Amino acid sequence: MSSLAEPPASRALSRSPALSPARSPALSPALGPSRCGGERRQGAPDGGASQETRSADLNHAIRLLGDSDSSNLEEKQLKVLKKVVKRFENGLPLKDLAQIIDILNLCAEKVNEQEAFIEPVCELIKLCGLPFQKKKLSDEVSYSVTVSKSIAQLGYLMRVPSSQVRIQICKCIISFYKAELPRKLLSGYQPTSANYKTEMAELGGLAETFVLSLAIVENELTEKLWVLKVLQHLSSSGVNCRHMLKAQAASRLCLYLNDVDPSGQLVFRSSEILWNLLENTSKEEVVNQLSSLECVHALKEVFVDLLLHGFRHYDRQLRNDLLVIATLVAENPAAPMIESGFATLLIVLATYTEVKIPNPLLKGLKLTFCYEDFEMKKLLFNIIGILSKDPRAVQLLSENDVMPALLYYVKPHQKPGFHDWSASQYEELQLHAIAILASVAPFLVDKYLSCQANTLLLVFLEWCMGQDPFFGQGNSFHGTGGRGNKLAQMRYSLRVLRSVVSLYDDAVNLNLCDQGAISQLLDILKYAANKSKERDDAILLEIQADTLFILSALCENDAHRKELFSYEGVDILIPFIQMDPKKLYSGLGHNRLLFNALDCLWSCVVGCYIGEDYFLEQQGIFILLDLLALKQKNLCNIILGLLVEFCDNPRTTFHISTWRGEKDQTAANLLIQLWRQEELDLGVKRDRYGRIADVKRPIVGSFQKQQEVIPMPANSPTFAIVEISENIRAKLYLLLCKLGFEDLPGLSAKDFVTLAIIRRYVDFKVGEVWSEVCTEIKEEFRPVASDEEALKVISEVSENVGRSVAALQTEVLESQHRQEIREEEKTYTKIQAVHKQKEMVNKSWENFLTRTSNYEALKKAKRLQEKSIEASRSKLKTQNGAVHSTDIKGLSTTIGSGRLVTVESTPSQLIGGPLSGTDLALGKPSVCEGALKKIKRVKTLDSIKKDLGPVE
Repeated sequence: MSSLAEPPASRALSRSPALSPARSPALSPALGPSRCGGERRQGAPDGGASQETRSADLNHAIRLLGDSDSSNLEEKQLKVLKKVVKRFENGLPLKDLAQIIDILNLCAEKVNEQEAFIEPVCELIKLCGLPFQKKKLSDEVSYSVTVSKSIAQLGYLMRVPSSQVRIQICKCIISFYKAELPRKLLSGYQPTSANYKTEMAELGGLAETFVLSLAIVENELTEKLWVLKVLQHLSSSGVNCRHMLKAQAASRLCLYLNDVDPSGQLVFRSSEILWNLLENTSKEEVVNQLSSLECVHALKEVFVDLLLHGFRHYDRQLRNDLLVIATLVAENPAAPMIESGFATLLIVLATYTEVKIPNPLLKGLKLTFCYEDFEMKKLLFNIIGILSKDPRAVQLLSENDVMPALLYYVKPHQKPGFHDWSASQYEELQLHAIAILASVAPFLVDKYLSCQANTLLLVFLEWCMGQDPFFGQGNSFHGTGGRGNKLAQMRYSLRVLRSVVSLYDDAVNLNLCDQGAISQLLDILKYAANKSKERDDAILLEIQADTLFILSALCENDAHRKELFSYEGVDILIPFIQMDPKKLYSGLGHNRLLFNALDCLWSCVVGCYIGEDYFLEQQGIFILLDLLALKQKNLCNIILGLLVEFCDNPRTTFHISTWRGEKDQTAANLLIQLWRQEELDLGVKRDRYGRIADVKRPIVGSFQKQQEVIPMPANSPTFAIVEISENIRAKLYLLLCKLGFEDLPGLSAKDFVTLAIIRRYVDFKVGEVWSEVCTEIKEEFRPVASDEEALKVISEVSENVGRSVAALQTEVLESQHRQEIREEEKTYTKIQAVHKQKEMVNKSWENFLTRTSNYEALKKAKRLQEKSIEASRSKLKTQNGAVHSTDIKGLSTTIGSGRLVTVESTPSQLIGGPLSGTDLALGKPSVCEGALKKIKRVKTLDSIKKDLGPVE
């Protein structure tokens, strides 16, 4: 839409003087007026006759107004218009709206020459402000196209050169949002719904038309203010805001901000509309429209005017609103904030109360400690943080003493005076300033050092850990978690240190370490860890994570600082690494804390023999392997890297070999499992037994196979080399090399199959590189016969390595298969023996039952028993030996004898037999003799007691 004079498709309702209703494209047979003839009948009782009368009156008015010789018909035309206004004084039926708009357009064309038509036009526009009348519920939908185009025509009527008409149009549209029911309704009609007109205004694009109308009324303050009032109402809708942006509403409004307006409504309404545009549409598009040099200049001028001359509460609020809009514009790198001088003004204003340096830009400025000035102070700090991201603004920040102004707040808060910020306000400004300092400090390192910022921050951190009474309010964004404590101050101070040490600037880090920062940071870790025992929240976790990061940056590549860290630091680190794995998924930040702890271990302990040995003594390797056994992909890489680094210490390998995990898992088994999982993720081809399936490219993954070999410069790594750093196989290979590939405990046959591949990892990688070299050479050159033969031999060697490993894997599997068969045979033999034993027991039981129930079988068993006993006796007769009978006399049972033995005493004539001269006979008394002695001794004691008598 380029201008109001030539509207788009909705222009169909506008008419030339010769345009008749029959030629109006907006009046279709379904929606247009009835053309049935007939006489006028006043006061007809039926609705149909009344409608015909109205249509006839409107048609007559349109013909009369469209008459080419209308110069002599002015009085008649005015009279007809009065009748039309009178007839529809209670509202316009939807069916007649198109004709009313046709009449309006015809009258508008006459206003240029005949001022008498101004009043009728205004009266007709007033009618459009009343609620439309519908006869049926479906009329709102049926006439929606006609109504939306008709309302759009109201916007085009702003081209009428009459202030009265334009203001009436504005009042009419504002009434859409404050609709009042007429005192009397048309017979048979009811008003449309409350939001119907606003919805039709959105559909017809009225907002876009009104933005364009600003160009028509730019020199008329009153009319401009009415248009802004309309736009303020229209901008409450997202649809209207999008229409307004199409007409460049943001830039148009901004350019009018500095126009003369004693009432102050111009700036107020324009800022409200800009706010609505920012809230209801794309913020980026609005900011882009405001980022021209003219718009930024306009914002600057109106802001300065309100800053220096606005003393009312309302003026300060408006000033802050414009400052927020300027902040959004400053976020756009393309905005000319520096070129316009706006950036310099804002920086100077932000440091105005802290550095106390007179500046001509702010001559006559007086700031109070009211709430609006407090809000402005925070907004100015925020703009400094935004400008610090622009390299062009760094020089401005340095020249205007931003660093000293921000460091002013790095100190405990003294008791506020009567004319000063309150305690809660100062705390909020303090935290905000320190947060901005973290953004600014990396760009102003020289200023940072010259202002002794490290010293101030370390002293401030010491106060944060101290016991001085302080009750933080914690009632702001930056004060989160700091109510009743100093954790918020500690959190943001550590952020500043984190931002500067991450530069790895030697001067900054040396300055910190010379002031004992390592010892103090370890104290902070202890303090935060003790607090975490009471409550485990995100603020404390962030404090600990940042402290670990700062220690890592300070100690990296410096042996002396690692020694300062060693003992105390290792004791503090170990609990972090032993963290409960369930906490990693809490969402509070335990993941980050663990990663920072591992990074600190790598930077502060690895490479320092004192620290490494102490870490090993504290079973640190076991802790790392326990963490590795969780098999979390995001942790495996860093833990394996740590283990590889620790393996430079000769004691580490023993610790790794000694470790046992769940179900007695060994470190070698864990590493091989991780290898298999990594190959599965990479899509390396293996058969179902884990053997090599492609001897030409044994360890190449699916993604690597898809990559085409592109000739690269000699100093550029190929994909085969880059792939080494992108997965953990190289680290697993190095660890297993340290452990040795022989005599690894706890491995299965499947593990040995995988181990055969790991062992030849380097050979396979060499083969991959040679394969890439061959491909590159053949793409660029044609090798001579000798070179081609050499390349062929190299390829065959690589393939032979793959075949030999595959053969070894097959041998291992076959050996395992044979071992399983032997184990199966042993198991089967045991099962057979058990079954045989059961058969023997069953047979014995059957024999027993037979002997108890069959006397002949018992006698037969007895004979066999006697025969067996007789056969077992020695054939040699002992001279003078006693012969004992084995029969039990008087036995009446039918089962075998139990464990009953009758011992007959040796005849006296045999006492001097063959055993009488042995050591046994001479050295020990017989059992009977000892017993007799004991009995005699007991009797002697009894007799003594008897002789003594009772004891009194």
